[in-house]
Amino acid sequence: MSSAVRLPGRIGPHALLITTAALPLTGWALHVVALHKRLAATQKDPLTGLLRRDAYTNRARRLLARHGATTAVVMVDADHFKAVNDTLGHAAGDGVLAAFGARLTAWAGPHAAVGRLGGDEFAVVLDLAARRRHLRLEQLVRMLHTPVVLDDGRTVDVAASVGAATPDVLGTRDLTALQRAADAALYDGKHSGRAVLATATHATTPSINGRRAGRPGTAVWGRAA
Repeated sequence: MSSAVRLPGRIGPHALLITTAALPLTGWALHVVALHKRLAATQKDPLTGLLRRDAYTNRARRLLARHGATTAVVMVDADHFKAVNDTLGHAAGDGVLAAFGARLTAWAGPHAAVGRLGGDEFAVVLDLAARRRHLRLEQLVRMLHTPVVLDDGRTVDVAASVGAATPDVLGTRDLTALQRAADAALYDGKHSGRAVLATATHATTPSINGRRAGRPGTAVWGRAA
C-alpha cells in the first residue's frame, strides 16, 4: 500500500478533535478582530481620522501619567476657518480639516494622543523634551501654514493658532488645567503666526466648564458666551 493511502490512517482521534475544534475558534477569532476594528472606528473622527474627544482624553491622561514633566499639551485652532466654508464651500472646509488632521498626526508621531475636539479645534499630547519644544512648535506652525491643495486642484491658504502647556512649568499633570492654560496661550497669540508657551499666569485665566471664558461653545447660565 502506498504512503499516500496510509497517511490518512495516521490521524488519530485527538488530532481529529483538535482540527474540528479549530474551525469554530478560527471563526470566533475573526469575529473578535472585526469587533475590535469596529470599536476602533467609533473612537475616531470619520473626517480627519483623529481620536474623538473621549478616546483622546483617555489616551492623553495615560501619557501625562507616564511621561510627566516631559509631556506637552498643545491646542490648535484653524484661523479664519468660517471664511473658508463661506467662500469656498463646506467641501473645501472638510478638505482643510482633513489636511490639518494629517499634518498633526505626522508632526506628533505614532505614540502621541491627537484629537479633534470639535469643529476646527484640535489637541495633541506628546512626549516632548524641554530642549526641543521651541523648535518643534515652530515646525508645527510652519506645517499648519502651508497651503492646502484640495482634491479638485484648488489651493487654499491656511493658518492656525497654537498654544502649548507643560507640567514642569504649570506644576500639574491635570489634563483639564493644562488644556485650559494652553488654550489661553493660544488666544494670546491668535493670528500671530507663532506658537505660545503657557506660563503660570495662563493657568489662572477665568474658565467655564474647563475652557477659556469667551471661547465659542462656552456658556454662562445657559447662554452662549
